Amino acid sequence: MKKEDFKNIKILYVEDDDLIRENALEYLNRYFDEVYEARDGLEALDIKEKVKPHIIITDIQMPKLNGIDLAKKIREEDTQTQIIIATAYTNTEYLITAVELQLVKYMVKPILDSKLLQVLESCISSIKDDKSNIKKIASNTTFDTFNKTLFVDSQIKKLTKNELLFLELLCINSQRAVSYDQMQNHIWYDSYMTDDAVRSLVRALRRKLPKNSIENISGIGYKINLIS
Repeated sequence: MKKEDFKNIKILYVEDDDLIRENALEYLNRYFDEVYEARDGLEALDIKEKVKPHIIITDIQMPKLNGIDLAKKIREEDTQTQIIIATAYTNTEYLITAVELQLVKYMVKPILDSKLLQVLESCISSIKDDKSNIKKIASNTTFDTFNKTLFVDSQIKKLTKNELLFLELLCINSQRAVSYDQMQNHIWYDSYMTDDAVRSLVRALRRKLPKNSIENISGIGYKINLIS
């Protein structure tokens, strides 16, 4: 698999052992542009909500929330994220649970770099082949959440950085309204979100989408209306 095949992939590594985590991050940064880290399951859930990683690699034995319980929490509403369990223990119960949670791989430490790379390549292939990445906004309008591309009448429609982040957030959360807090964390993560900035962004994106695509949910935020 080529370097460009790793483009646009966000990966989250969850491990409470500082040395193991640092070594893993150094390895993952060779391939991925967006690598995030967490020290326990609770921190991982918070980061997942903010950055929406495509792949999560997690240890099992961690404080606050272990890797299995983390996977269970994620699977309550998300069957798309690729989850890899890494552990120093071979446990039949864990193996059965891993299958039930649709985990990509249950890997026993120490993990060889070459073996991990094979699993990651498999994850990337699954992500790219997933037709759920294509969100249909209208008969002539679709958004590819993986390649971050808006098509209108089979032509690419240019988006600003914030328009792209907003549309991505809306499409990924299409079953519910996107809250203002989510917008702050995903779009204005490095600055303060003002009411004027939100209104301006919504207005600009609406001009590039079919009428009534973006709905304002009073007191909560915004929701996109997709079609089957």
